[in-house]
Amino acid sequence: MTKNKKTSQKKSTLVSSPAFRSHPTRDEVYEIGKSLRDKCPRHSHAAWKAPHHRIDPLVMMHEANRGRMPHLVPIRHGRMLQSPFTFYRGAALNMAADLAGTPVSGIQVQVCGDCHLMNFGSYATPERRVIFDINDLDETLPAPWEWDVKRLAASFVLACRDNGISDNNARDAVLNCVRSYRKRMAEYAEMTVLDVWYASIDAETLIPTIRDEEARARAQERLAKAREHSVLEHEFPELVTTAGFAPVIRENPPLIFHQRELADEGHAENVQKAFASYRESLQEDRRLLLDRFKVMDIAIKVVGVGSVGTYCGIMLMMASEHDPLFLQIKQARPSVLEAFTAKSPHDNEGQRVVHGCRMLQSASDLFLGWTVGELGRHYYIRQLKDMKIKPIVEIFTPSVMLQYAELCGWTLAHAHARSGEPLKISGYLGKGDKFDLAIADFSMAYADQCEQDHDVLMKSVRSGKLEIFIEER
Repeated sequence: MTKNKKTSQKKSTLVSSPAFRSHPTRDEVYEIGKSLRDKCPRHSHAAWKAPHHRIDPLVMMHEANRGRMPHLVPIRHGRMLQSPFTFYRGAALNMAADLAGTPVSGIQVQVCGDCHLMNFGSYATPERRVIFDINDLDETLPAPWEWDVKRLAASFVLACRDNGISDNNARDAVLNCVRSYRKRMAEYAEMTVLDVWYASIDAETLIPTIRDEEARARAQERLAKAREHSVLEHEFPELVTTAGFAPVIRENPPLIFHQRELADEGHAENVQKAFASYRESLQEDRRLLLDRFKVMDIAIKVVGVGSVGTYCGIMLMMASEHDPLFLQIKQARPSVLEAFTAKSPHDNEGQRVVHGCRMLQSASDLFLGWTVGELGRHYYIRQLKDMKIKPIVEIFTPSVMLQYAELCGWTLAHAHARSGEPLKISGYLGKGDKFDLAIADFSMAYADQCEQDHDVLMKSVRSGKLEIFIEER
């Protein structure tokens, strides 16, 4: 009896301690969020007008090119030239500078940093479920949540225009996206912290809800193909040649090529050191799994618009002659947001990206880790492809774009709720559509700005001031 009495007193003391008594109630947190409207009214997010001191978009583009492989930069220019939408995808730094001057509520989360609609998609979890989530977090950093919402919303306007969809429908897509973000954030605000963390958007559950019959059938077919996809039967014959003594990655210049210095003994030793450092960044059980594979070859591989020219590559590993593994190596440079918010707390930019993935994604890649190369470049590493399904945005009809916008808004809300305070954000957003309408106004105006910036790029190319390389389609 005495022991139980002491235990009871101990629990009572714990619950009544100052730390627990001072913890704000849910209503108080909601009201804190709501009170932020006083200093940053929701309608204030609608405004976009280029300031007089705005830096020339091409100057920002050249700044983003610093440190990239010079012979690949014309490919980047060529991709950005294709349309205002592709320009937008490559101009994350430009928009980061612009967003830095826009109103914010003061609530920060772990943001994506380059949150456009092409950076969402489906992929397999380590448990082999296929989920829908954000899948590119190269620019992730703690920052205002509004920056992600605005970049995502404006991307829908530009994608709609690229597809010949009317501005009225584009505006509706933005409203769908932001409304979904607001309502889902309210739902996450009512959930426990762990329930928010465990939540995910399952692709198999999602597909039957697609209203467009053709899009639903296409999604079912792509998911089935992804599940049947085999690295040995697909990536291996596509990317590897076995004509020599050992399998090597097939060259496809200028998009896939080998760095000749890899043959140098000193360089090879440095690569081994970098790989050993990457191995140490993994959990112990995953290190043991990785140890069953042997590194066979490494090559540079040019990737999406934003990363063209950075040091990205693929690594071929083999556990046996019929058991390949491809890892993607991506250079991680300082986030484009860093100049406009706090510096990353991580010394290695690859670790910054890995941390962002683990904070924002429902599940992250089995082999996700980081390292540093011989010249001090930072990298993060993951599987090259693991049931990845990218949205085919260029064929989206107005109705499909509307539903996809809703899905992306939901996904972004979940990512922000994992790392932030959903109740506070929900308190700021409220139950009405004031914020939704403001972001719709901003998105239309900013899409116009992006078209003007793209025109500046086109004029520079026509005048011969900018070197470009147009890839064959």
